[in-house]
Amino acid sequence: MKIKFFLEIKEEDKISNYQLLDLILKNRKIENVEEFLKPKNPLNISLSDFNSSFKNELQKSLEILKTVKEKNQMVVVYTDYDADGITGGAILWETLYYLGFKVMPYVPNRKTEGYGFSIFGIDNVIKKFNPALIISVDHGITKIKEVDYAKKKGIKIIITDHHLKGETLPKADAIFHIPALSGAGVSYFFSKEIFKNFEKTVKNKHDFLVLKNNFLHDFLALASIGTVADLVPLIGPSRSIVKYGLENFSKTRRLGIKHILKEAGIEGKKISPFEISFIIAPRINAVGRLKDAIDALRLLCTKKEERAKNLASYVGQKNKQRQNLVEKAVLEAKKILAFETKNFSFLPRIIILHSEEWEEGIIGLVAAKMVEEFYRPTIVLTKSDGFYKGSARSIPVFHITNFLRNLKKFLLDVGGHSQAAGFTIEEKKLHQFKKEVEKLSKKVIKETDLEKEIVVDLKIPISKINLKWVKILEQLQPFGIGNPQPLFYSEGRIFDIKFLGKENKHLKIYLSNENEKSILEVIAFNQADNFKNLFRNQKIKVVYSLEIDRWGSKEKVVGKLIHLFG
Repeated sequence: MKIKFFLEIKEEDKISNYQLLDLILKNRKIENVEEFLKPKNPLNISLSDFNSSFKNELQKSLEILKTVKEKNQMVVVYTDYDADGITGGAILWETLYYLGFKVMPYVPNRKTEGYGFSIFGIDNVIKKFNPALIISVDHGITKIKEVDYAKKKGIKIIITDHHLKGETLPKADAIFHIPALSGAGVSYFFSKEIFKNFEKTVKNKHDFLVLKNNFLHDFLALASIGTVADLVPLIGPSRSIVKYGLENFSKTRRLGIKHILKEAGIEGKKISPFEISFIIAPRINAVGRLKDAIDALRLLCTKKEERAKNLASYVGQKNKQRQNLVEKAVLEAKKILAFETKNFSFLPRIIILHSEEWEEGIIGLVAAKMVEEFYRPTIVLTKSDGFYKGSARSIPVFHITNFLRNLKKFLLDVGGHSQAAGFTIEEKKLHQFKKEVEKLSKKVIKETDLEKEIVVDLKIPISKINLKWVKILEQLQPFGIGNPQPLFYSEGRIFDIKFLGKENKHLKIYLSNENEKSILEVIAFNQADNFKNLFRNQKIKVVYSLEIDRWGSKEKVVGKLIHLFG
């Protein structure tokens, strides 16, 4: 375990609370501090702010939409089946619906159609809806032959996506590709432009007010779910979406969101990226992982109380089922890896595991769990319809999608971004693929890349920590990918130790400086067994984050333990 310090503050240094904040921002290479701390409202950000060429793409899109609306032709919003795609699909579908378009959503089946456009999926859409226009959400940027197929069928195609593009772009009628956003983020800004240009055509005042309110509140909450769920860095416009989106959870009247929060037991709680990552998004994702994700979209869009309640209960059940399947598969994956590596003694630079028994919808989660435990890029595959479907997750320094594209001669398709990828491979090519992965990985991944590193913002004496400063630090929220919660390193003595919880699973360490004039409470959740040999007056070094414990009318600073060195 390596620790990287950006800066050290010493006991004798005279430095103000705001100077400490400035140091953290400087070390994170935040150039425009004012804009970062007070991001622009997404309502005041337009598509052309991302790329000036979008003015032309938007004009083409609006002309297509105008013609389709005048002829009362069908539009299909063809969205991905994960939380990012579902939330983005809900935004675009509702926008078109309330603007008076003849529009239907379509979510492909993960098992039978796979990710994004497919020939089979396009044929399904034609059979069900006979659309004049298909708009993608959160996919499409690499689907060249599929777009050509749809075009030959006389269907206009507009692509909205954020994933890594290929060497050649599809010949769609318009493309809005914004890697800085999530799929839901692209959908939000694209939908906002459509509303702006068609709002005067809305004859029903109620529908107009619903849409206007959605862009102010509900759609931002939905886009924040997609952004956090898809691990998009919380900087720039994505930070704006999440910051304003989180604030709007308390204002939403959307029954689906309200019942998700109620079913999860977090109704009335302040929502942060943590609740989205570990409670809300997994429920939306679970449906598409195990069955048909259209039910997740129905949940987010329904206006019926009883239906929202029942669907929220259903996705909660699916999430529990998903958790059980992942837990079982991870145990099996570890057994396979232990056998292949002589009890983890000879781990490869990239872990590859496959089974015919694992559900296709959970292999990405299994890969993520293996990366978390072994800190190596991991590829997990399962057999599906005569092929192997693969899902990969990576460590921060290694771009897994670019790596896999170097092996595309083995693959039927591949897509993703720096930390996650998905692909399909024929069974007969799997053995050679594994050999090539092992060979190439030794060239591009150094052993030092595989040593986990904790990046600490400040090495700081606990005497410098105070309530006012931690309140100032809260301006950096929301924390997440690209803007992690600040970490601190301090040295001191254990003034006291307490075990907490019904089963004494948690630990509270009172860390003091040498003269015991300053004491910081540091809590270690579910780690009591790991530190049961600690004793009073023992010298320790800790890495921790800082939070404010607001209990009743009192406020105090507490540390949350990340790592402890005896």
